[in-house]
Amino acid sequence: MAEASTVVANKPAWVDLSSSDPAASRDFYAKLFGWKIEVNPDPQYGGYAMANIGDKAVAGIGPAQSPDAPNAWSIYIGTLDAEALGKTVAAAGGSVIAPAFDVGGQGRMAVFQDPTGAFISAWQPLAMGAFPTNEPNTFAWAELNSRGIAKAITFYEGVFGWSTKASEMPESQPPYYEFQVDGQSVAGATEMNPMVPAEVPSYWLAYFLVEDIDKVFQTATEAGGKAMLPPMDFPGGRFAILSDPQGAAFGLMKWAES
Repeated sequence: MAEASTVVANKPAWVDLSSSDPAASRDFYAKLFGWKIEVNPDPQYGGYAMANIGDKAVAGIGPAQSPDAPNAWSIYIGTLDAEALGKTVAAAGGSVIAPAFDVGGQGRMAVFQDPTGAFISAWQPLAMGAFPTNEPNTFAWAELNSRGIAKAITFYEGVFGWSTKASEMPESQPPYYEFQVDGQSVAGATEMNPMVPAEVPSYWLAYFLVEDIDKVFQTATEAGGKAMLPPMDFPGGRFAILSDPQGAAFGLMKWAES
């Protein structure tokens, strides 16, 4: 899997959902995105399910690992060495929440927390390499909302070797930053809106590409999802943000026609 490892290094490589009610979550996202979701029967995977489009795995859904764990989507950044990455994270001022460990024969993962409090995971692929992105109903974008964006930028540049492109925003909004690898934008970041309640920590948000934002947004809310930000246009296309019935936040994205 050397080729797959190279493809995903320092770029988003996987997304999965930790849910307090994984069966309900599977039903919700299957209806929303047309995913065919299958629970792995092997006990070592603890009820983890793979969401598929055709013969391609596009996301995972699993049970929360503890009763107090939040319902949340996790974003994994690809790495060639998850253990070495943990040392880099610690040296850069982050925290190693779960040191690198094997996931069956699929790969190795680790969980970190950046200096502003946002959780980010790492994936070192073995059998399971790159996943499809920017196809309908697949992962489209990762975005960091940070309480201390300058500190976060320094951290991610040092840990993943990302460069940063800043874009000024209208109406006195903070700049929007794009993290780049070899000139390609792989994720975004912004300072958290000061109106967000103080108890909300820094966080990463996963967006999924859909062909009709408004239709999918309506389907989600009718299925028990809650609107956080209704569909709206931005220079790059159209987006919306919701939480699913269990409370996990996620975004919808449609890029502008080029």
